[in-house]
Amino acid sequence: MMMVAALGLTLVSCGGGGRSGKPNFADNEYAVRTVSTESTQLQTTYPATIKGVQDVQIRPKVSGFITKVCVQEGQSVSVGQLLFVIDNETYQAQLRQAKASVNTAQAQLATAKLTFENAQKLYAAKVIGEYELQTAENTYNTSSAQLAQAKAGLASAEEMLSYCYVKSPASGVVGSLPFKVGALVSSASAEPLTTVSDINTMEVYFSVTEKDMLTMTKNEGGVSGALAAYPPVQLQLADGSIYSEPGKVVKASGVIDASTGSVSLIARFANPRHELRSGGAGQIVIPNVNSSAILIPQTATSEVQNKKFVYLVGKDNKVKYTEIQVNPQDDGIYYIVTGGLKPGDRYVSKGITSLSDGMEIKPISEAQYQKKIDDAAKLGEGQNSASAVIGALSGKK
Repeated sequence: MMMVAALGLTLVSCGGGGRSGKPNFADNEYAVRTVSTESTQLQTTYPATIKGVQDVQIRPKVSGFITKVCVQEGQSVSVGQLLFVIDNETYQAQLRQAKASVNTAQAQLATAKLTFENAQKLYAAKVIGEYELQTAENTYNTSSAQLAQAKAGLASAEEMLSYCYVKSPASGVVGSLPFKVGALVSSASAEPLTTVSDINTMEVYFSVTEKDMLTMTKNEGGVSGALAAYPPVQLQLADGSIYSEPGKVVKASGVIDASTGSVSLIARFANPRHELRSGGAGQIVIPNVNSSAILIPQTATSEVQNKKFVYLVGKDNKVKYTEIQVNPQDDGIYYIVTGGLKPGDRYVSKGITSLSDGMEIKPISEAQYQKKIDDAAKLGEGQNSASAVIGALSGKK
């Protein structure tokens, strides 16, 4: 037992004063950093909606029952490809009737022409008077007009029949098919037969604030200049991944949304592999490079009522509790300071919880500060080992 006690005294005496494993700082020693500028990149994100560069709603022009659906959802179609067939018996009957009307009008015109030509001969022979000649001519002109009217009716009937064969007006991908064979549809139906989307190029809609838009247009001399100078953007998909193709902002709405105070912008993305689908959602990511940014660790700041503060160190080494302004976008480690600090200022970067406004400190470098912490950690480990040795020896009989 005497040996264990002696060993314990020896270990304690080797530690010196204040050997609890805490940094052995002299009075009022604090790590101080000098403000400098550096290049940094932030990114701003905006909720976005994805649409095809051309989303065409397919609607019927005539009423009737669907007799055939010629495509499937997700199928690629070309311009003029048949999509749906609507019951056309009524329109075929109208077409036959229109053709018969044309034939009748042609026969009447032929008869009227013969009569008029014969009247001309008789008038020349002074067999009939001018009245009979004029009557024959009027009958001929009337028959000619009736033929033209019949042909117009035929063209209309052919067009109405063609509407029963619903074809794609654009190349793209077929959307959902809410109507099946046997469904009654008409031009007044609230829901379209389907949507054909050109997804080789996608348009992504997002909104920026009126203030941001004004800033851009003033700096670049107008909307067209602002769009030309807009940096390439990225698209973050719903699963959090970044789409491989870069995008370019190409359009800006000419109207400010009064309910939100925002302006709609449109970015275009190439979609060669058809990964993007119309109606999808994501986020537009806009990089923002600042070559002269002031960055400070978030641990060097305190927050009171959503305001950020740091302790500035004056020439007399007294600290001043100072409010700063920071960019709302941050990486969780640093703040980008937009006001309250300038290059050359000094601030306390570590240990601010024990400071008070007007307190005089002894500035040390962050390296010196960290060395004291490391030394304290090693000392703590040594004390733990010594305690383990004493415990082991005490347990022996």
